[in-house]
Amino acid sequence: MSETTTLSGAGRRITLLTDFGTADGYVAAMKGVIASIASAAIIDDASHDIAPGDIRSASWALGAYWRLYPPGTVHVAVVDPGVGSERRPLAFEVEERIIIAPDNGLVTEVLLGSEFTHAVEVRNLPLLRGDISATFHGRDVFAPAAALILAGLTLPEVGPTVTDPVLLKSSAPVRDGDAIIGTVVHVDRFGSLITDIPGAAVSGGYVEVEGGPTLPLLRTYTDVDSGDGVALIGSRGFVEVSVRDRNAAGILGVGRGAVIRWRVTPPAAK
Repeated sequence: MSETTTLSGAGRRITLLTDFGTADGYVAAMKGVIASIASAAIIDDASHDIAPGDIRSASWALGAYWRLYPPGTVHVAVVDPGVGSERRPLAFEVEERIIIAPDNGLVTEVLLGSEFTHAVEVRNLPLLRGDISATFHGRDVFAPAAALILAGLTLPEVGPTVTDPVLLKSSAPVRDGDAIIGTVVHVDRFGSLITDIPGAAVSGGYVEVEGGPTLPLLRTYTDVDSGDGVALIGSRGFVEVSVRDRNAAGILGVGRGAVIRWRVTPPAAK
């Protein structure tokens, strides 16, 4: 889409990703604002279980689903420990979808692997709620902006162009002889350790966990017995380490940032 096209008629769907939980009515408040502006909007709850303030996990989660929705979808992601500060609320156009999020790196997973088109700061205050809370921009800024864009507002009408969105620091695996050294970049709710080693870069071999075991790289969880560790290529296409029917992060005592080494052959016994 160009800067002057709208989403009117292209889609009626908004997704919500937050760290709000569902106990306090915060998500419902956002939905109420959206419904009052765009009553025909279909609102999907992507997740509200992100750990409070965990921007990196939110970025990983958003990267898992944003492109699976059809063009015209508006994705709203609010994990915003800097709410009320000088951080900017942004709206991005990426591959004919709109992503609205705080400028804190939450969109990193999307922008690093996509054709980024355009971004603006959400600054046109007359379009937003009249009394903007310093602690709840999800309700007062992001929700109305999403609804108005879905209803046909163009990005230039939302605010000025932004060319320098904040990105999280990202790791990259390195090759060391016949080995590849990577890092755990995400721990999912099952406790699986997801690395930055692309599955396309490895074939068979073994995966060594920092301070832990060396595991064969197999195809699926059922290739080992319950309680045994296994390395495999996960659904996002990266090497991950799991313990069948158990929580690998808890059992192995490692998490995000841990070093993982893939080898063609297992390390020599000491």
